[in-house]
Amino acid sequence: MNTQLRIVETEQDLRACYPVMKELRPHLQSEDAFVAQVLRQQEQQYHILAVWEDGQVVALAGYRYQENTVYGRFLYVDDLVSAESHRSRRWGARLLDRLTHYARDAQCVRLVLDTALTNSQAQRFYFREGLVMTSVRFGKALEVAA
Repeated sequence: MNTQLRIVETEQDLRACYPVMKELRPHLQSEDAFVAQVLRQQEQQYHILAVWEDGQVVALAGYRYQENTVYGRFLYVDDLVSAESHRSRRWGARLLDRLTHYARDAQCVRLVLDTALTNSQAQRFYFREGLVMTSVRFGKALEVAA
């Protein structure tokens, strides 16, 4: 089996990521809309690190470097998902490990991600991988004028 982790760089590679990302983000309506959104997010330094097995994406992590007054410079993980058929193969752990190396290389002081309060399975995984709960994020949905 030919396996590799690599940064997604082309539109064709983005399209290959869509089925896996859709498992995490079911609100994504189409492959074209996903590609357009990622291209916009890339203007904000968003990247996708994907795991490829025999030419197919089986897991991915979307991330960006940020800086704020709370943490200083940090790597924020927007998305972390393995395809349902490829779970329990440690892809999430391998992706987090690689992102930790990226963060250190970029002089980040922290790796940060959010997960739903109801997602106990992900929380157990994050604790097992050495992440700790450091805050609770609050939010409010806003109506956007058309």
